[in-house]
Formats: sequence, structure tokens, C-alpha cells
Amino acid sequence: MKPLILVLCTGNSCRSHLAEGLLRSALGDAFEVASAGSNPAGYVHPLAIRAMEEVGIDLSGHRSKHLDEFLDREVETVITVCGNADQACPVFPGQLNRHHWPFEDPAHATGTEEEQFAVFRRVRDEIAKVFGAYAAGRLDGAR
Repeated sequence: MKPLILVLCTGNSCRSHLAEGLLRSALGDAFEVASAGSNPAGYVHPLAIRAMEEVGIDLSGHRSKHLDEFLDREVETVITVCGNADQACPVFPGQLNRHHWPFEDPAHATGTEEEQFAVFRRVRDEIAKVFGAYAAGRLDGAR
């Protein structure tokens, strides 16, 4: 069974999906990667989907999930990407690691759609740097 890495944020509509898609792409089949929220928005933000399309990652099949869906799963690593999720995060069965790497919530961006999209791109790229380094370390450690 592959180790499960769970990325959490409050709404599970933007940041956690960006991180999930980037991490899944970087890790390949070595790990299972999922995301959830402490108070799910019920949708994946269209601008998050669009931002990931630009880097060749398809989020169109993702859905907003509550972290409770994972309480009976062995979660090896939990990564929170916002302060609220970090505070609300329970301990999961089998959890060995926990990381907190907060990012700005692009869903709160204002301005025109293109101005908002620029924020999604920037946050995506910030997440890609942090999660790319994390993935490289995990893959090195698995060798």
C-alpha cells in the first residue's frame, strides 16, 4: 500500500487542490496524494483549474472533500496550507509526519478576472517551489 499524503486547507477549493495536483505530478506513482478541507466550499475554483491547465495538470475531475473522509484511513503525512486548517487538523491513524506551509488564499483576490488569475498563477508557482522541493526529498528518501 502506498503512503498517503493528505493536503489540507479550510475550503478545499484552491490551495490544497493546487498542491495536490503539483505533488501528485512530482511524485508519480510512489505515493497516494489527496486533499480535503475542514470546511469544504463544495467546489474546486475554476481559476485553480485554469491555472493548473497552464502547467499540464488536469484538476477538472477533483471535488471538494471534508477531512472526515480520511479519518478511517492511514494517513502517513498531513500538510496544511492555511492557518485555519492547521488549527482544526486532527491526528489521523498512522500519521507519522505533519508539515504546515501556509500560502495566500487566491480565492480572496480582487479586481478583474485576469487580475484574480494572476494571483492564482503566483500562488500556484509558490506552491510548486515548496512542494517540488518536498517531493524531491521524498523521492530521494524512498531510494
